[in-house]
Amino acid sequence: MEEKKFDLNSIIGFILIFGILVYMMYTNQPTPEELAEQEKAKQEQVEAEKKAAEQEATAVTTAEDYSVTNVRDSMQMVALNNKLGAFAYSSTLPSAKPTETLVETDLLAIKFSNKGGYISEIKLKEFVDFNEVPIYIIKDGNANFNINFGTTDSRILNTKDLYFEPTITKSGDNTVVSMKLKVSPQQYLEYRYELKPDDYMMDFTIRSQGLSNVINSSQEVNLDWDLKAIRHAKSISYENRYTEVVFEYEGGKDDYLGQQELTDDTASDVTYVAYKQHFFTSILLADTPFKTARLESRNLVKDEEIDTLFTKAFATKLPLELQGGEINKNMNWYYGPSDYKILNSYDRNLDEVVPLGWGIFGWINRYVFIPMFGFLSGFLPYGIAIIVMTILVRIVMSPVTYKSYVSQAKMKVLKPEIAEINEKYKDNPMKKQQETMALYSKAGASPMAGCLPALMQLPVFYALFQFFPSAFDLRQKSFLWAEDLSSYDTIAKLPFHIPFYGDHVSLFPILASLAIFFYMRMTTGQQMASQPTQEGMPDMGKMMKYMIYFSPIMMLFFFNNYASGLSLYYFISNLITIGIMLVIKNYIIDEDKIHAKIQENKKKPKKQNRFQKKMAEMMEQAEQQKKNQQRK
Repeated sequence: MEEKKFDLNSIIGFILIFGILVYMMYTNQPTPEELAEQEKAKQEQVEAEKKAAEQEATAVTTAEDYSVTNVRDSMQMVALNNKLGAFAYSSTLPSAKPTETLVETDLLAIKFSNKGGYISEIKLKEFVDFNEVPIYIIKDGNANFNINFGTTDSRILNTKDLYFEPTITKSGDNTVVSMKLKVSPQQYLEYRYELKPDDYMMDFTIRSQGLSNVINSSQEVNLDWDLKAIRHAKSISYENRYTEVVFEYEGGKDDYLGQQELTDDTASDVTYVAYKQHFFTSILLADTPFKTARLESRNLVKDEEIDTLFTKAFATKLPLELQGGEINKNMNWYYGPSDYKILNSYDRNLDEVVPLGWGIFGWINRYVFIPMFGFLSGFLPYGIAIIVMTILVRIVMSPVTYKSYVSQAKMKVLKPEIAEINEKYKDNPMKKQQETMALYSKAGASPMAGCLPALMQLPVFYALFQFFPSAFDLRQKSFLWAEDLSSYDTIAKLPFHIPFYGDHVSLFPILASLAIFFYMRMTTGQQMASQPTQEGMPDMGKMMKYMIYFSPIMMLFFFNNYASGLSLYYFISNLITIGIMLVIKNYIIDEDKIHAKIQENKKKPKKQNRFQKKMAEMMEQAEQQKKNQQRK
């Protein structure tokens, strides 16, 4: 009876509890307004999930995607993760803001930007430009350094838009700047710069840690380096002429892109790329070669009256190889003067950045003129050093000048006899040529003897033409009225611009042109007096007369914007040559003695070498064939 009672009580209890629950559910059911709010929240969740699914496709980031400097709530973090993936962490750090870190050495003042981790400004502390403004190689966004890579979650990222965390430490006397793009406290991409106190070269390493599962190894990882070369010199057109891309490839070969409006090239096994700005240079060097490099140079000076800020725009794309899914590339940066002595001291073939000329021309500059000028300028003012070097060069070349003048004197003495031969055999060109060669052979003279000494001087002439525009030591060194021997001198400013000449008058080119005019009057006068007129040939005398006036005018226009040091050299060189030739003519060479010597040589039996014999035989055979044809 009691057991039944217990069961009945239990059933009643369950019924009461169920009734209470039903009542509570009824009294707590949402109102129509609350139901509407729930439906709206559900719809927003569906939309958010749909948007997230769409972002699973490849996303290319832009600078605006990284502008979040403080993630305040989970919704912002979700949005950031959707866009940046693993690299969203870098934008949550205190360093995720556009700030710069300044580091100074004895030679450089460098700013490193949190955004992109690259150098945002470089000032060379020991130099100023033509307006006395400090030399900046990088300033106000003229340079860009970026690594473009894909991620394992199908994103394309650019480091130039991401925020790096900077730290500065010391390694002995060196300053180490570490810029880390973090995925987590222990996972990051690092740019490591090590600056030495008294050096323009810094160590630079790109390495990653713990990113093998973040970076997509099946896609190219490319390093992009762009720079617009800032104008530093008084003449932007002259500076632009020596501004170019120089690179080393395939184990020591070097090349350059040239001066066209747009040039590009592709090279393999590249060990360095230099953006040369005439007297200042930016160079990226690698310990191990880049497999390929795509290089580009664009001329920015269309009109030197309007385009006054930049000379050329350079761009380079270099692939970075992954090792075990990680980046580890040891490199160097050089930011400094294009000084041959400094660049050559690194023993990394950087002297090729300075355009000293190819082949024998470069050899003469490296082993003769650079050491000679360095020695002279060590104890003499730079202008005087140029004059002394010019005197020494002309003295060394004076035997060549002497031989050339003697040859012209011999030809002058023989001119009447050659004219006689021309008249005698005017109807027989073959015989005339044969007799003329016989006369030259007996007299010991040759029309080519005067040309060969002149050709021997060409390597020296061209080597010096390359030397003076590349001589960094001449930069901002004054002499007489020239304020800067590496740029043009100005004695008058014109109120207008003359094509190919400029808006100024330079005195050194005028003096050099006058010296060339008098020198050419002397030499061409001698040549016209010694050179017989050949029938059927152009009138060389008339052509030489034109050259007497054309060459100085060309010199005047061409050198008006060139370095005054180069014009000073040509002025002094031609002045000395004129003096040497006057001494040779008036005190060394006696035309009567030359004539007597020639007559004596003509009496002696002249031995012919194998070539002369062969030529004589060929001419005799040709003459005989002509006679046979006439008989028929």
